[in-house]
Amino acid sequence: MSEPVTRLGLQIPYFNFEGTPPERLLDRLTEIATTAERSGFDSIWVMDHLIQIPSVGAQELWMLEGNMALMAIAARTSALKLGLMVGGVTYRNPALHAKMTTTLDVLSGGRAIHGIGAAWFDAEHEQYGFRYPPIAERFERLEDHLNIARAMFTQERPSYEGRHHSISGVLNNPRPIRGDVPIMVGGGGERKTLRLVARYADASNVFGDAAQVRHKVSVLEGHCEAVGRDPAEITKTRLGTLIVADTHEAAQRKLANLRPGLDAVRLGAWVGGPDEIAEQARAHLDAGLDGLIFNLSDVEDLESVELAGRVLREAV
Repeated sequence: MSEPVTRLGLQIPYFNFEGTPPERLLDRLTEIATTAERSGFDSIWVMDHLIQIPSVGAQELWMLEGNMALMAIAARTSALKLGLMVGGVTYRNPALHAKMTTTLDVLSGGRAIHGIGAAWFDAEHEQYGFRYPPIAERFERLEDHLNIARAMFTQERPSYEGRHHSISGVLNNPRPIRGDVPIMVGGGGERKTLRLVARYADASNVFGDAAQVRHKVSVLEGHCEAVGRDPAEITKTRLGTLIVADTHEAAQRKLANLRPGLDAVRLGAWVGGPDEIAEQARAHLDAGLDGLIFNLSDVEDLESVELAGRVLREAV
């Protein structure tokens, strides 16, 4: 795919918004998404978790099923691309997951991104009755998933026999609007994850500072060379947390007053005023990224969403 899968993405990592009961949650999500759309973000993301993860809050906090949430947001927006950051390979049969993403793509007018990874949160597997395979098997399942998803997005009646999953002359009608759906693989594992990105994916999302990003991009380029692929075909992004305000001092006050449960993000967050954030964005893009994706520490604050989009769209 010639165009970057995303340049600037906003992830909504939690759903407990002050003063927002469940029956108003879709309206609040709509306000966040449409503000992001107007402010310069080109994609919106939700996590693929069934209970809240430790770095964001207690398990008892609200969590929406990701594909359903994206479909609702799709109906209330017109341009934002929509993806899971990223889907867990253990939660769904890969053919069903590909069908769900195709449905999102068709009903959103061609805006779906198929995010997928090897899964990690053992607590939700136990609670929901999913088997949590060893890491080697999860990567085998991920490779099956990537083959099945691509075949279902692009072929009329594909068949595939994998180690753990197969399809046989499967119909996936109607087909994706664009004739394909971009696939993003999440994670920066150098031996397995980035090798699978080089072979199968359109986008790679990693974590880390500028030096770590530069290293991951270099590793990915090596895997691309091994399989004869141009690394420029793959959109490279980084997911991180952003705490932005009109001044450095105001951003530091936000950091000091993070909502309960977000303390774990302190060490990795970008914190600052517009110039500081723009400088960090440029440094990471110079390290080899094509785009940036952010959790906002106060994503329900529409002024913060607007400020983040306005500051970052210039750099990106």
